Amino acid sequence: MNNIILIGPMGAGKSTIGKLLAHSMNLPFFDSDKEIEHRTGATIPLIFEIEGESGFRDREVAVIDELTQTSGWVLATGGGAILRPENRAVFTERGFVVYLHATVQQQAERTAMDTQRPLLQTKDRVGKLNELMTKREPLYREAADLIIETAGKSPKLVVDLIRQYLD
Repeated sequence: MNNIILIGPMGAGKSTIGKLLAHSMNLPFFDSDKEIEHRTGATIPLIFEIEGESGFRDREVAVIDELTQTSGWVLATGGGAILRPENRAVFTERGFVVYLHATVQQQAERTAMDTQRPLLQTKDRVGKLNELMTKREPLYREAADLIIETAGKSPKLVVDLIRQYLD
């Protein structure tokens, strides 16, 4: 499969690993969140503020569908992209899906200073991350062709593991 879709929670390293993986395979890299920001000229927090999560998810579905129409790419998705059934269908039909698993503790550490994640603008970030993981984890696992635990692994090692699996 020459289309690789990275799924997983925020802070799992999808964008970082996706860029490295695409570079190592000489493929174009897309980040669905960055693409939404580029096309709208607005940040994700602003889109959430104006359109709500539902409006953002509608945009996400459209962008993911469009980006996956061709072949030969690596796509990093937003952590909540898995929630929409139409995205899950696109993932399984159009790519090899890699679930980058990160524990809630890892996510909390990696997103501690991040103010650009609308769902984490709460006093109880760990509680929110637990809530999101409880809802999303089964969907990530169901959609995945490969699951990689990211704990204690450098982005380069994760890329090497994905490449080894694909070779």
